[in-house]
Amino acid sequence: MIKKRIFELVQKGSHGQKSNLIFDYSILTLIVLSIVSIILESIPEINNEFGNQLRTFNIFTVVIFTIEYLLRLYVCSLTHPSESKLKSALKFIFSGYGLIDLLAILPFYIPMLIKIDLRFLRVLRLTRVLRILKVNRYNNSLILIWTVIKEKRSELAVTGFVTFLLLIFASFIIYYVEQPAQPEAFNSILSAMWWAVATLTTVGYGDIYPVTGLGKIISGFIALLGIGLVALPTGIISAGFIGRIDAKKLETKSKNCPNCGETIE
Repeated sequence: MIKKRIFELVQKGSHGQKSNLIFDYSILTLIVLSIVSIILESIPEINNEFGNQLRTFNIFTVVIFTIEYLLRLYVCSLTHPSESKLKSALKFIFSGYGLIDLLAILPFYIPMLIKIDLRFLRVLRLTRVLRILKVNRYNNSLILIWTVIKEKRSELAVTGFVTFLLLIFASFIIYYVEQPAQPEAFNSILSAMWWAVATLTTVGYGDIYPVTGLGKIISGFIALLGIGLVALPTGIISAGFIGRIDAKKLETKSKNCPNCGETIE
């Protein structure tokens, strides 16, 4: 009974209970405030004056996130059912959300358990930013985005592969065309690859650019191809959004009586 109640509490607010919604919004608020505190910590003036308070708040958030993680681990047999409790626990720990939750708190405890080079702590602090990924569990819009990306992963993978091929091709061709005229700017294919990235994405930083006539023609052609390639993932994801929204509308409409428009119980 207690496990089921905890399960209803920590799961995304689909149970319609006020306590469940309070839990969701409280964790969401804490995640946002935690990220804000990390940002404030990076400002020397604020850190010098309020550093102790910010570190205290960080400890508080870690404690809350740890309790949340342990609660989810406790009900893992309901969220990740398996043949045994150990397998359910492992399924939760190594799931996407489980890893994010663990990485959000683990850097705080590692220095307490083992002695490590303090310079490495700077790398561990980077994982604190992963707390923002926890927002995905409590936000319907982010859940929709993630669902669409998963549904369209095959199309997005094909687009990414074609973009990668074009990037390689553009890097090689511009290197052999421009290297004789600009040996300093295009001193390797890697340098040419940086130019190709800036051109394909139509960013155009201007630090490396072709000066030969043929190079300029190739650059213009690559830029035009880049516009289309950048638009492809956008169109794929947009189509996925429209499909999901239409399906949701159809699902809502199917629950209504076709004659009187009243909801069928």
